[in-house]
Amino acid sequence: MNQQHAQSYYAASAGAMVQYPQLASHLVADVCVIGGGFTGVNTAIELAQRGLSVVLLEGRRIGWGASGRNGGQLIRGIGHDVSGFARYVGEDGVRYLQRAGIDSVALVGQRIAEHGIDCDLRWGFCELANTPAQFAAFGAEQEELRALDYQHQTRLVGPGDMQQVVASSAYAGGLVDMGSGHLHPLNLVLGEARLAQSLGVRIFEQSPVLELIHGSTVQVRCATGTVRAGSLVLACNAYLDELEPRLSGKVLPASSYIIATEPLAADVAARLIPQNLALCDQKVGLDYYRLSADRRLLFGGACHYSGRDPADIAAYMRPKMLKVFPQLAGVGIDFQWGGKIGITANRFPQVGRLSQYPNVFYAQGYSGHGLNVTHWTARLLAEAIDAGHSQGLDVFSAVPLMTFPGGKALRSPLLALGMLWYRLREVLG
Repeated sequence: MNQQHAQSYYAASAGAMVQYPQLASHLVADVCVIGGGFTGVNTAIELAQRGLSVVLLEGRRIGWGASGRNGGQLIRGIGHDVSGFARYVGEDGVRYLQRAGIDSVALVGQRIAEHGIDCDLRWGFCELANTPAQFAAFGAEQEELRALDYQHQTRLVGPGDMQQVVASSAYAGGLVDMGSGHLHPLNLVLGEARLAQSLGVRIFEQSPVLELIHGSTVQVRCATGTVRAGSLVLACNAYLDELEPRLSGKVLPASSYIIATEPLAADVAARLIPQNLALCDQKVGLDYYRLSADRRLLFGGACHYSGRDPADIAAYMRPKMLKVFPQLAGVGIDFQWGGKIGITANRFPQVGRLSQYPNVFYAQGYSGHGLNVTHWTARLLAEAIDAGHSQGLDVFSAVPLMTFPGGKALRSPLLALGMLWYRLREVLG
């Protein structure tokens, strides 16, 4: 398996990419964190800010997985209509989750501003309706945001005015939200890792974990060293594999793909997305796209569960881009890449501690909303480890974990078949 970063636009345009050492000794810490993405790095930051000693182990490079490859869309929400979980968390819990979907975006913005992390943050997002019924539902969504005392501007854009936000005739309307936005995700996680290190976190790359030995002190064994810690955080998400079998069947890796065009002329970019918004539609296999800081169109989507990636991502994704933007037919594609995101059966993140081992904590399965929710769950994990309790963690963990049916061999094929059914329904109306 490639231990270096994917050959993405993000890796090609990343700032200072620190090379952290491989674990080569036997260490002791208050907490060991496994996983060098947004969850792991931000949990380490939160723990270090509370005065705990932390060792962070990453099997490849910091930001190697979804944290350094994603669409870069910083969008409010937990990733699901959380009102459906009232039977588990109550009405107060639902409101907490709704607010967390908003406040988690603010938390990311605060971290970037407070520590001067250069990651091309731009505010502004437009949710795109593929059908008139979806556009009608945006009105209710806007009212719900008002009821939650949402402090940022939202604006409905009718089908006749969509050229104000995107130069495409593919949509039946939109909802602009100036409290969400977009950024360079790899530069964000790299900057956060530097912050963690400055706070005393000991970071090790190229250090895959081979074995966990549970007890009042957890022993984490790598090929070239070990870590003994009072608490353990599993922040592996789609790359957990069988490291912790109690969790691996509850999150399914799904593939998503992105292409990046050659830099567009300033006037072309300004016509394409006039307000430099992040955009995302409502399809089952959704399209998401935005402009980079150097005016490339980053166009992503096509969530796959089969485990088989297309041989040529650009050839696969380019027709999807041209369906939205036929005017880009002559534009070259400079980068193409894919990666795994962690999907849960109920599209709700799984956050809590193992009942069998109460000193083992986990967060995974963000189902496409990882950029903001990772930062929020990191704070909850740190609260629980430091203080022994976190009310927010209790709310998240009250939602039952669902195991995908079919066992290891059939999980992905069964889900791929189910998603094909939903896509057929979408096409047939």
